[in-house]
Amino acid sequence: MTKPQLVSAAVMLTAAFSAAAEIEIGGSASAEGRYFLQDALYPGQPRSQVSVAIEPEFYTEWNDGDDSLLVRPFARYDQRDDERTHMDLREFQWLHVADNWETRVGVGKVFWGQTESLHLVDIINQTDMVEQVDGEEKLGQPMVNFTTYGDWGTVSAFVLPYFRERTFAGPEGRLRPPTPIYGDRAQYESGAQQQHLDYALRYQNSLGDWELGVSFFDGTTREPELTTDFDEAGQSYILPYYAQVKQYGVDLLKVQGAWLLKFEGIYRSGQSEDFTAAVAGFERTTVGVMGTNHDLGFLMEYQFDERDNNFFATGQNDLMMGVRWTFNDIDGTEVLAGYIQDLDESGTYSGFIEASSRMTDNWRWKLDAYFFSADVVDTYLYMRRDDQVQMTLEYFF
Repeated sequence: MTKPQLVSAAVMLTAAFSAAAEIEIGGSASAEGRYFLQDALYPGQPRSQVSVAIEPEFYTEWNDGDDSLLVRPFARYDQRDDERTHMDLREFQWLHVADNWETRVGVGKVFWGQTESLHLVDIINQTDMVEQVDGEEKLGQPMVNFTTYGDWGTVSAFVLPYFRERTFAGPEGRLRPPTPIYGDRAQYESGAQQQHLDYALRYQNSLGDWELGVSFFDGTTREPELTTDFDEAGQSYILPYYAQVKQYGVDLLKVQGAWLLKFEGIYRSGQSEDFTAAVAGFERTTVGVMGTNHDLGFLMEYQFDERDNNFFATGQNDLMMGVRWTFNDIDGTEVLAGYIQDLDESGTYSGFIEASSRMTDNWRWKLDAYFFSADVVDTYLYMRRDDQVQMTLEYFF
């Protein structure tokens, strides 16, 4: 079933429920403008681009609230990059809740992790790279999820019957490496390709001041490796390769007064090299700065990754420093700024600014800016002349 068919089926099924249950309809629509601070490095790339997106949400429940259905399709049209014009079914999930267990069936989104700069243990959903360069946006993942909980903690088991390929900017898009990545020509270790059955398991518990998460994943890696091929004219292009991996993860959070102590660590086997990666740090928040009602938080995280030559392994030996300014006003104004320095290469670093605030109950603005510099060509940060400022206007309905 194609993406448009999936979205159409979701809307049709939701409409069918209207005869039997009340449906809550909400969601958001947005207009976004990107402006790149330098001329493009590669031919055909724009200096600016505009796009529009819509993400409606349909929700209904029955059986005294023990059963519910959430449907959330997404679509974006981009004037410049055909690969960024896309549709996705972010969520289409039936939830059933009992006394000490629950099930989710359909397409859903799951987040694991605690740290700010990297989410190493978060492996259920595929990254939607054409949406945001920070990797925070995810594609919907078909799944069957069973969760049980008690005083001893929470255990969640996942069966993932269909794999979602990572999205990449097209040749006309910015934020890409020197050679375009052709995501539609992906290669797989498994003969089942996208139909491979993946599994995941996670245990969570609160132990005093600590929040503990332990996870295991067995299936198709969400982080592809990149291989180079050549067309008939001798021009090179990049293909994603998806290996079968096993990943063991641990994440920790400790609340200690004004301090948040954070850690994520993984061990992954099955790709071209087995490796360990970790990120650890803290966030300290000062409440009522200089007699105001503003909160000011300082963040610092250290990133480690054993891999030497992997395009997506950006945090081999890096330090992130940041500041979070929360206004605590009625509009929910917040600013987050950060700087990540490669401790091995002084000329390799990145920075970001994220700010947002409501204008009315229905309207919100967002500002995102990203800056890149890299001395090493075969890294994800090697996107010269792609520093950008992005402004988004959102309407919630």
